[in-house]
Amino acid sequence: MTTLQILGWIYLGVCIGSTFGVIGLGLFQVNRIADMRATIQDLEEEKRLLKGQLNKSYRRGKPQPRKRRNWKKKPVKK
Repeated sequence: MTTLQILGWIYLGVCIGSTFGVIGLGLFQVNRIADMRATIQDLEEEKRLLKGQLNKSYRRGKPQPRKRRNWKKKPVKK
C-alpha cells in the first residue's frame, strides 16, 4: 500500500470516529440536560416565592404623622 492510501484510511477513520463520538456523547448528555432544566425551573420557582416573602416583610404602611407643637404666639410690640 502506498503512503497516501494509508493516510486516506487514517483520515477516514478519524472522521467517522469523531462523528460517532459526538453522537454518542450527545445521547449520554440528554438525561443530564433534562435534569438540569428541571433543577433550573425549581430554583426559579423558589426564587419567585422568596422574593414574594421579602416584598411582604419589607412593606411598610403610611408613616405616623408628626405631633404638632403648641407654641403660644408672643405678643407683637408696637
